[in-house]
Amino acid sequence: MSFRWHLPLGIAAACLLAGATTVSLGADTDADTGLAVAPGWEDIRTHCGGCHSFGLITNQRANREGWRDMIRWMQRTQNLWELPPESETRILDYLAENYAPRTLRQRRPPIPPELLPAEDAAADDRVRGSSEKGRREG
Repeated sequence: MSFRWHLPLGIAAACLLAGATTVSLGADTDADTGLAVAPGWEDIRTHCGGCHSFGLITNQRANREGWRDMIRWMQRTQNLWELPPESETRILDYLAENYAPRTLRQRRPPIPPELLPAEDAAADDRVRGSSEKGRREG
């Protein structure tokens, strides 16, 4: 077994030995539901867990409007009951805060030519010149 497998296997074994069902790198996570423990999570347990798994919630990502649209869709098509306004506000606040869209990590910007070694800078100029020529022709 190579070294690169030791760390992940060690972490998995530690989680199994500790009886952990989820590994949280951010907010505290409820062991029973996998939900982030934050204001409003009890409303999610009460109103959402009766119809579907909490994993369905934790795997979704949306902004507040997207979560509201999902609730409205469930009310229109899945017989979700009318939520008390204060509960709906807490639910939307919780979901928008804890299950918002993730920002994608962008690639780093290109290294400036003045920081490249001399031979690489010349090659970089040739590549940039050919890509700019392609854009002008396209």
